[in-house]
Amino acid sequence: MHDEPTPIDTPLTANLLRGAVETEHTERGLLPHRLPARALAQCGDGQLAMAESQPSGVRLALRTRATTVELDTVPTKRIYRGAPPRPDGIYDLLVDGSLVEQSHVSGGDTLEIDMTTGDVQRHTGAVGTLRFTDLPERVKDLEIWLPHDETTELVSLRTDAPVEPSPESERAVWLHHGSSISHGSNAASPTATWPALAANTAGVDLINLGMGGSALLDPFTARTMRDTPADLISLKLGINLVNADLMRLRAFTPAVHGFLDTIREGHPDAPLLVVSPIHCPIHEATPGPSAPDLTESALGRLRFLATGDPAERANGKLTLETIRAELAGIVAQRAAEDPRLHYLDGRELYGPTDYAELPLPDELHPDSAAHRRMGERFTGFAFAPEGPFAGHDDRRSRVR
Repeated sequence: MHDEPTPIDTPLTANLLRGAVETEHTERGLLPHRLPARALAQCGDGQLAMAESQPSGVRLALRTRATTVELDTVPTKRIYRGAPPRPDGIYDLLVDGSLVEQSHVSGGDTLEIDMTTGDVQRHTGAVGTLRFTDLPERVKDLEIWLPHDETTELVSLRTDAPVEPSPESERAVWLHHGSSISHGSNAASPTATWPALAANTAGVDLINLGMGGSALLDPFTARTMRDTPADLISLKLGINLVNADLMRLRAFTPAVHGFLDTIREGHPDAPLLVVSPIHCPIHEATPGPSAPDLTESALGRLRFLATGDPAERANGKLTLETIRAELAGIVAQRAAEDPRLHYLDGRELYGPTDYAELPLPDELHPDSAAHRRMGERFTGFAFAPEGPFAGHDDRRSRVR
């Protein structure tokens, strides 16, 4: 009869994480962030604070012989009044790069959100435990991808054998920024968001700064990208500027130039790909803002509609059609002096024929099947032999 080994507690520290920009020590544990505190101090937007704390692309990276891994966390669940309950966030376990198991943590804190008024109420909950067992009894690299859409405080890590950080990767680092679609809205799990699918297929390390409702050309996001070591960079811009009705064309064009200028200060030679919005019928020719469809909400369904007036395009109100044309022109203008700057029309990732086959369930966000299609198409374009990210094995920097 064999005694069970005494569990080993390993302190949760930043060097065990990949994909986070910064970490915060809280009363309960370690909270990964995708924007630094100095950026958040410049903006009091609750949507941004929620989005950047949801660890899309963030994973624990461990090397160990352990066959059992327990992780205590405090998830933050979101409850939208009048909408169906959201499923628990998924944790993906990868062993030597292959997905072997998925699980979730119940309980935790909750945010009760009223989308019609913006009211948010927070309720504190208990710590939950994630447990993976019967892992291969050999030295292996484990990645636990945290839920892409659920703020997750890491409390404690226990294993039946010592763990250490996975060795620093030899793979190129891809830094991506975008909206909730890049963040992973409606994706089935953290490795099923389109950027994660593309990164894992192409064999690069992802830092995902896709943030729901928050791809708004904020200068602090550009500075974060400037200061984050990376080999490959992409920006997917447009939909949030329309559905937030944030700016007019006069402000949009110089803001894009400024965003690109800032990134180039830190990454003068990295391939930089600008991606325009995917096809979204409600905003192709109709400005924002977006709003929940109250008729659908009364039936327990979440759907969005455009509330702007198409006639206001003459006054500079933005639509997706306008943004695509402007982004294409900006990239063409700059590429004359910046040959590593590239453009991709987002409809190449998801266009009108895709909408007919795989419609946007809430009229804004693709479903899991569409995420997979977008990831495959992005890989086929960006990482193709003649694509903008071709030769990504020519690495110039390293991050963990």
